[in-house]
Amino acid sequence: MNNPLAARLRPAELSEVVGQKHLLEKGKPLYNMIESGNIPNLIFYGPSGVGKTTVASIIAQKTQKALRRLNGTNASTQDIKNIVAQLDTFEAPNGILLYLDEIQYFNKRQQQSLLEYIENGKITLIASTTENPYFYIYPAILSRSTVFEFKTVAWQETIPAIQRGFDFLSTEYSVVTETDDAVIEKIAKGCGGDVRKALNSVENCFFVTATENGIKHITLETASELTQKSAVKYDREGDEHFDIISAYQKSMRGSDPDAAVHYLARLLEAGDLPSACRRLLVCACEDVGLAYPQIIPIVKAAVDTALMVGLPEARIPLADAVVLVAQSPKSNSAYEAINAAAQDIKKGNYGPVPRCLQNKHFDGEDAAVKGQFYKYPHEFENAWVNQQYLPDALKNTTYYKPGSNKNEQAFKAYWSKIKGEKC
Repeated sequence: MNNPLAARLRPAELSEVVGQKHLLEKGKPLYNMIESGNIPNLIFYGPSGVGKTTVASIIAQKTQKALRRLNGTNASTQDIKNIVAQLDTFEAPNGILLYLDEIQYFNKRQQQSLLEYIENGKITLIASTTENPYFYIYPAILSRSTVFEFKTVAWQETIPAIQRGFDFLSTEYSVVTETDDAVIEKIAKGCGGDVRKALNSVENCFFVTATENGIKHITLETASELTQKSAVKYDREGDEHFDIISAYQKSMRGSDPDAAVHYLARLLEAGDLPSACRRLLVCACEDVGLAYPQIIPIVKAAVDTALMVGLPEARIPLADAVVLVAQSPKSNSAYEAINAAAQDIKKGNYGPVPRCLQNKHFDGEDAAVKGQFYKYPHEFENAWVNQQYLPDALKNTTYYKPGSNKNEQAFKAYWSKIKGEKC
């Protein structure tokens, strides 16, 4: 009974796995592979507690190969050598099925040491990772494996597993467990689709609740105190972090204030105030930009206020600014202009600064025409004079194209009038 409840209740059949219907329903490729018994090298990618280890265990049961397990956080190259040494022996006459959890922690050399054996089929590799495999796994391993993405389980899908956990413990300890729907829902929502975490919460609730007359009555208060917040799974260095901040900025850019404050709340619940502030400032400049340039100091003031007061009060000025950014007119004209200019620089499309703009006021003896000839705009009507500012190699190049918003169109009309009169 020392094993965690999640381990004791681990499904033995695919039909018992919570969620992952896109992979495990009849007719789906992974389901068909498992049922056929012909298992290629596999990589399971997805967040914690969504069934990767469970499915790997079910696969191991369906093969005639010797199952070996390693965890990338503590395994060494010697561990791999020890497994390889078992090949073609009585310990593994039909080959080895290696389940390598957290493969992203294996360095390149460790991953390379597996190549020869997974290629010739003597070792079938099933690796799992919570990180994007295309960033963390050696390409030669990827090219010899099939990747399947495990998705976050909807909280509603965890309810049967939670109820099964309470029932299992009741039978195991010969007591009656009373829970109401609010308790089950609290655990399901609080654990954010992580089945392992949900069952850990079930176990905690069960053991801290006293038995009276053979009955354990699990209260909502107990469940609230012991259920881990779903935000705890947020990893500032992992895919979850980048997915949330990406959705946060794209929601503001897409003028959806409801989605924007939702992702802001998720960032702040995880305590990630710096990312919330940084992306907000970037979005104000990149996506609202010249359509409403006054927004930049407004958002900067909101961010300064948030950083000054700290959490939890920081959510208030940030929410103000996020809704303002989402609701504001949008223009990325300046963003596109600087990108286009930067591309020219990277391609070598530039030349000497025109003589009239150089920061010198005399010419050498080799100058064919002496004099700077700079025209000071303020000495001319409307503070404008026709003068070349770009290098000769880029003369007449256009980087900035005004957006269709009223602000930029007004400036465009103004300068078209001024420049038209002068031309």
